[in-house]
Amino acid sequence: MRLSSLLFFPAIAYQSLALFAGARHLYKRRQVRRAQVSRTNAPQKFQPGVSVLKPVRGLDPNTYEAFVSQAKQDYPSFEILFGVHDRSDPAVPVIQQLQREFPEVAIRLVVSDSNAPNGKVGILMDLATHSRYPVWVVNDGDIKVTPDYLNAVVAPLQDDRIGVVTCPYRAEPHTLPAAWEALGIAIDFMPSTLVAPLVGVREFGLGSTLAFRSRDLERAGGFRALREYLADDYQLAKRITGLGKRALLSTYTVETALSEASWSGVWQHQLRWGRTVRLSKGGGYLGLPLTHAGVWAVLALACGASGALTALLTLRALSGFLVGGFVLQSRFSMTFCWLAPVWDLYAFGVWVASYFSQEVRWRDRVLTVDSQGRIRQCAR
Repeated sequence: MRLSSLLFFPAIAYQSLALFAGARHLYKRRQVRRAQVSRTNAPQKFQPGVSVLKPVRGLDPNTYEAFVSQAKQDYPSFEILFGVHDRSDPAVPVIQQLQREFPEVAIRLVVSDSNAPNGKVGILMDLATHSRYPVWVVNDGDIKVTPDYLNAVVAPLQDDRIGVVTCPYRAEPHTLPAAWEALGIAIDFMPSTLVAPLVGVREFGLGSTLAFRSRDLERAGGFRALREYLADDYQLAKRITGLGKRALLSTYTVETALSEASWSGVWQHQLRWGRTVRLSKGGGYLGLPLTHAGVWAVLALACGASGALTALLTLRALSGFLVGGFVLQSRFSMTFCWLAPVWDLYAFGVWVASYFSQEVRWRDRVLTVDSQGRIRQCAR
């Protein structure tokens, strides 16, 4: 075997696996929908009471629409608990409007006074004390869903071997810099998420949705065990799967909104994500450049390896097209998937920069994170 073949084979193999993972996810979605149709006239469903726990801060471009979508659930018994740190938070009037418009839905506002290094987890700690149902669904404030959302993410918990259900997401951008980041989510982050279960990664969880039994989280130490960690979603899934249960990536896709107005803001957000993953997963993060086909394509071009170059660019475009366009159903990602190799060069730059510091910028704060992913210092 030629040296060039050995050099580029791992990167080509990964892109092939990403393409397979996308096709597999579409097949599973089709099977789930067929099963749902066959159960339409069934006399009983698995529909335990659900507490939706939503820590919020400030407003997003789709705040009202996202909140309304959470209230319009075709589900028999659920409540929505919104949590804020300050009653003067701009999201509070929107929550109060929601309470007036949906009096039939149990919607409560909790002002949190828990002081935790991770402010979001502090709010979740307080929301947990007010919840009344055995299944909890945690999602970010800007997550927009359809009326079948709770049925979709709760149903897998009927199997006691499944400990947490999480969801892929598509991002709807509202600015040009946000469009760049949304593209990266669709053609880079989401394919890697689909590949993760195929390579033995068990402890994955996304802030887009985390559905789990409250008793499982309590066995794993509760929200208080997460209060120091920056990647609280990952840590929650890690602890529940540590009980011997599985994390399941749902075939249901949620929608989020991105509105970062500056290119430097997008860079800081990506850098925060990169450093968070590096400090959470340790050595596993070292292999991330294997997924950056654009970097390997540049090397293939420099080496004159035309076969490898063609294979890398073709597979990279196909995986981005399949995952962005069909798995996430994002027309924007389908249109611009050809920019995937350019994104890879950008993502490689983020990966390199992530090793130069243990500080991350989160909203208006600069956090210092230790080697275990715990927040150790905060500066405004």
